[in-house]
Amino acid sequence: MSGGRNPHGGTTVEVKVHPRRGSPSSSSNPPVTRDRDFRLFKQWVPWLIPTFVFANVVVFIFTMYVNDCPENAFHGTCVAPFLGRFSFQPLKENPLFGPSSFTLQKMGALEVDKVVHEHEGWRLVSCIWLHGGAIHVLANMLSLLFIGIRLEQEFGFVRIGFLYVISGFGGSLLSSLFIQTGISVGASGALFGLLGGMLSELFINWTIYANKMAALLTLIIIVVINLAVGVLPHVDNFAHLGGFGSGFFLGFVVLIRPQFKWISQQQSKSGSHAFSVKQNKFIAGMVLLFRGVNLNERCSWCHYLSCVPTSKWSCQEQSIYCETTEFGNQLNITCMSNGRSDIYPLSNTSSSDRQQLCSQLCHG
Repeated sequence: MSGGRNPHGGTTVEVKVHPRRGSPSSSSNPPVTRDRDFRLFKQWVPWLIPTFVFANVVVFIFTMYVNDCPENAFHGTCVAPFLGRFSFQPLKENPLFGPSSFTLQKMGALEVDKVVHEHEGWRLVSCIWLHGGAIHVLANMLSLLFIGIRLEQEFGFVRIGFLYVISGFGGSLLSSLFIQTGISVGASGALFGLLGGMLSELFINWTIYANKMAALLTLIIIVVINLAVGVLPHVDNFAHLGGFGSGFFLGFVVLIRPQFKWISQQQSKSGSHAFSVKQNKFIAGMVLLFRGVNLNERCSWCHYLSCVPTSKWSCQEQSIYCETTEFGNQLNITCMSNGRSDIYPLSNTSSSDRQQLCSQLCHG
């Protein structure tokens, strides 16, 4: 790409593209496009992605403030106690250096039972701003900066912000249809949506890439490796798949470069069709979710997409159930899954405290 002055004082920009086979332009000079027609190739100043990163970090800090481990951990086993109420739950309960599952649930983690039976559909979006621990939020935010900054520079904050949020919602929706127990948090679905958008953008703008196959293979390798990690236990791979699929289809609509007229005309119809298909899938997914449908019952092998059992680990979720017995001013709580029990002051244990204590005993 090169720029210069014409004899009449106007500025021109030469854009070299690969001509199509059989095109009359194949033997002529590259087309000349004026600056005003080339504005979509300008470098946008990225501010939305850094804002998303800042928001995620602030939400995590606030979550730790609400968690208040020294006050709620009755055994005094908080990690990094010098942090005060920002200290982490015991590593046996949360190895990611973060809050308790009860706190995440209270802050808006994705829990299918609350979405379906208590009509808390907002959890499908709120969960993408929550993270299970310091390691979790650090890994996701570094990935978001690495992927999102370049996309926002090329396509602007409106398109990338829309792609991020809708992909996160799509990941939460697919996760809810397959994972009916436990809670889910994290921006991974939205991040996979950006990867899916990058892949569709590569396809629709194929002719303007010099190293096409290198770019395609690099992106595919990144996606495959991340999806492969998702088959490990305690990783919500359905959120990854749902986010990636959402971002891939949306990318055909929001990441087209319309200054290449012949590309735009060719891809606009397929992009609109892809968006229509995805919109219908979102609607169908919402209907199935609020009807309480578990798609595992209709697909006997789909659960392997999220976790593959081996001799080293099991994919079965450990059920958390406790029995409580009151003795005067003391409360005895026993975890039925591992038999552990402990005694707590009855005056300091509300119903929410009992649920948290049960979780601590069962994960201890």
